[in-house]
Amino acid sequence: MKRRESLKYIAAGALASATLATGCKPGEKKEATAKEAKPGVHRYEDEQQYEEAVQKLPAFFNEHEMATITILGDIIIPKDDISGSASDAKVPEFIEFTVKDQPKFQVPMRGGLRWLDMYCLKKFDKTFKECSEQQRIEIVDLIAYPERAKGKAALAQGVAFFSMMRDLTATGFYTSEIGVKDLGYAGNKPNQWNGVPDDVLKQYGLSYSARDLEVCLSFDTPPTA
Repeated sequence: MKRRESLKYIAAGALASATLATGCKPGEKKEATAKEAKPGVHRYEDEQQYEEAVQKLPAFFNEHEMATITILGDIIIPKDDISGSASDAKVPEFIEFTVKDQPKFQVPMRGGLRWLDMYCLKKFDKTFKECSEQQRIEIVDLIAYPERAKGKAALAQGVAFFSMMRDLTATGFYTSEIGVKDLGYAGNKPNQWNGVPDDVLKQYGLSYSARDLEVCLSFDTPPTA
């Protein structure tokens, strides 16, 4: 199953849609702040203040819950030859921030983590965190595919929780530095002008002088004219 590859395409589409959705409306202007933004991702002053306020809130997840989130995140997006895992991209910290920023996620996430542990306790007599890697994958396979689990009432909460967890993991990963590199997004780059093409110069009986080539122009591949 190419789970990571699928998430990559979903994330790329979602990020593109989000960019369009959050763009300024016609005639709408956001004033730049006089205060310089901190290094890293650009933030307006009010955004920085809000982010800092959220980060100062008491931790929502306890140590056991954070460990479980970390394990699940790395199952969803494991480390590979191209880039690091979800935890390498600080996805657990992103999820912790998100549930404090958007409290609507708190009950479903905590309830889902509780469901996961209870299901594992009944099946393996230990929590998800304490399970072996094989046992964890066995449980994940039960709840990762909504179509397969359709009609199985005992798995309904687990399926809903895992879908939310997968969405948060993909969002956190593909908006991180590691995830953006994994997508291969290079951003806007200036073009390099390599002068008038050789065939056009020849057409008009022109050529660059030695000084042009040495001082005025920079070529990736020097022309033969």
